[in-house]
Amino acid sequence: MKKLILILVLLNYSHDTFSQSFQKYEIGDSGCSAFFSCDTVFFDMSYSPDSSIVYTAECEDEEMNYGIVCVALADPIADLLEAEEILIDYMEFLKDAFEITASVGYGHGHTLQEREDTRGIIDYWNDAEENNWKVKGWTDGQFISVLFVYTQDEIAEEKGNLFLDGFRFQGME
Repeated sequence: MKKLILILVLLNYSHDTFSQSFQKYEIGDSGCSAFFSCDTVFFDMSYSPDSSIVYTAECEDEEMNYGIVCVALADPIADLLEAEEILIDYMEFLKDAFEITASVGYGHGHTLQEREDTRGIIDYWNDAEENNWKVKGWTDGQFISVLFVYTQDEIAEEKGNLFLDGFRFQGME
């Protein structure tokens, strides 16, 4: 019985320590946020050719790189299926920008925090420098956000998933 209690205490401690390492960062003035495990995250802001506001950030923590591209669409899209197609187009654009050489293929049907007013796409990539990537894109028609983790090693799935699913649109907790 003592061993069982000790194991439960250690598991609870390791879970609490792991989950406490993520901090919420506001994404500029967008009203969106993301959870990063990095100590410091700075967002750059620019404008796309269609005047959408683009926020980007990237950091490294324990041999894994975390990044985000969040676009506040200049012309929001009411139809979520159309917004999902725009998200895929944007992810295709990022494949070129990041010199991706291989991909598994897009997985559809994801929602953020089970909210039906969101759509998510997931994929696994490899780049020219032999990094392994896991990428997840989100949209609600007003924003497109692509979060990614990459490393030379195998991706730590649990930690990577906490980041990839840690994006929040305006008004989400």
